Amino acid sequence: MPNQVSNPIFRQAVLIAKELSESVQKLEAVQIEALIERILHADAVFVAGGGRSGLVMRTFAMRLMQMGFNVHVVGDTVTPAIRPGDLLVIGSGSGETPSLVAMAQKAKQIGSNVAVLTIRPESRIGKLSDAIVHLPGSTKDQHEHALVTVQPMASLFEQTMLIVLDSIILRLMEVSELQSDQMFSLHANLE
Repeated sequence: MPNQVSNPIFRQAVLIAKELSESVQKLEAVQIEALIERILHADAVFVAGGGRSGLVMRTFAMRLMQMGFNVHVVGDTVTPAIRPGDLLVIGSGSGETPSLVAMAQKAKQIGSNVAVLTIRPESRIGKLSDAIVHLPGSTKDQHEHALVTVQPMASLFEQTMLIVLDSIILRLMEVSELQSDQMFSLHANLE
């Protein structure tokens, strides 16, 4: 068996883990706690994101559902109308994706709250949001002022977002006094 340290895949994995460690150390706990409060007080939670960010948001929706939250993924055919008292949580590195900007605008017009996880709090979605979680990372275009990463496009942002959202789940479990085995009863059983 070859030495893992000399294996290029292992070296890359270690480098990615190092970037992630540095990324999460730049987070502001007060922003994450504000999002948790919004989730706890929402009648329903809607999640949205484009591309890989959208996939990360879906993982978050799955865990919220397994905790018993009323949660929906924007764009699914069974997603109901958003209403006042609901919360739209958007994952968008740039905060400028036109379809997501339109969703945030519509949610605000209806009287819903909006939260965003983004690299750019000053973005259009950021300006529409009631809660902002500023995540370090690079946008798809590797914007010159963004965090430097060896990873392609917005990978570091997406990975950091997954870790932050999983951390939010752990905090919600703690607040709700839920254990993983209790959540399993809501796990999909038609797989």
